[in-house]
Amino acid sequence: MREHEVRRQVVSEMHLRRWPLLQLPVAVFQWVLEVGPGEREAERSVLSALCGSQSDEENPRHLSGALSGDVSFTWERQSEGSTLTVFCPGRAIEVLLAPGLDSSVGEAIDWAETMPGAIIRATSIWVGGDEAEVERALPAVDFNRSELVSCGLSGGVRIWSDFRIHPDGRGRLVVSAGEVDRSDLTRQLQQLQELGNYRNKALLGLPVAQEAWPRLDAAERELAALAKAVTSSAASDDDLLAQLSDLSLELSTIATSIDYRMNATAAYSRLVEERLAQLAPEPIRGFASLVDFTERRFLPAARTCAALTERERQLTRRARQISELLRARIETRIENQNAKLLRSMERSTTMQVRLQQIVEGLSVVAVSYYAIGLLGYAIKGASHHFDWVDPEVAIALLVLPVLGCVWFALHSLKKRVLGGD
Repeated sequence: MREHEVRRQVVSEMHLRRWPLLQLPVAVFQWVLEVGPGEREAERSVLSALCGSQSDEENPRHLSGALSGDVSFTWERQSEGSTLTVFCPGRAIEVLLAPGLDSSVGEAIDWAETMPGAIIRATSIWVGGDEAEVERALPAVDFNRSELVSCGLSGGVRIWSDFRIHPDGRGRLVVSAGEVDRSDLTRQLQQLQELGNYRNKALLGLPVAQEAWPRLDAAERELAALAKAVTSSAASDDDLLAQLSDLSLELSTIATSIDYRMNATAAYSRLVEERLAQLAPEPIRGFASLVDFTERRFLPAARTCAALTERERQLTRRARQISELLRARIETRIENQNAKLLRSMERSTTMQVRLQQIVEGLSVVAVSYYAIGLLGYAIKGASHHFDWVDPEVAIALLVLPVLGCVWFALHSLKKRVLGGD
């Protein structure tokens, strides 16, 4: 037996890439990056320069290691980019506002910001002990109270965030662990971050949808005008077919430019819904919950992207239907023209047959005339030897038999040549 070449890759995909067990209090910094194909080599160079980040795989998808002091990191590669998370245990909540005051944290953030790629989401997280302790520390965090979201999670965990980008370029999230088991806390916090990461990745489709929407408006107006023109005979079929071909090409171009992003948005939206169901946030009086925030801010954007995809498909189907109607109209006109041509050919053939019949009658008369003339010479010659032969009477008596014989001979010849038709 031999091992399949992708067996280990498949098995590794089935295992959870869990965060290390969190030691409270802890500050966590996470970056979700969009890394292009040309930046992957630079990314590997930055990671391989760290002690402990080496891997047996040539192109690893998950790495972890230690940075300066007690700071550690995990890195994971996804299809569209990478996620880098830095863990700083034993830090107070003030580290969210001024991470540079802690040399280990500052060095870790400086190293993280050398990673190539475009930032999709950056988050600063602080996890404290019980809820009362965290609430006393909250004034140190510059949250916008009017937009503050706070809700409970299972096991007594509570979160606070305004989901805004602060002056340091990162969002801020504060969590109280309560009495929940540390492994459950780590799992819930990772799911919470995945919820936010998938939400931002899904929202990448919104600018694409907003840009494509006016193009679909223009295509719909043109399609309505074409549908009206197809029902009338004012425009030529060639002009209509050319316009319809241009419109179909425009719809195909729009579909090509939005399909990948819209499909990705739909997939990420399903993941957001799954993570939200797994977290099962519990609302707290006086605060918007995570469910409220998601339904008010995220779902309209996701539905806009879904509506754009459905609208593009409907316009494509309508363009295809109008094209079929136009082709049916062209085929009907061609069939009518062919029918007219066949009727004209039939009339021409009928006239030819009638003319041929007239010629046949004249031919019988002409042949009979010449035959009677030849017989007349013979009868006149015979009258010199036989007195009882009257040439004029004899020729007169031969007219009808000769006509009948000539007609019968020509008719038999025609029947033999035409095969009885």
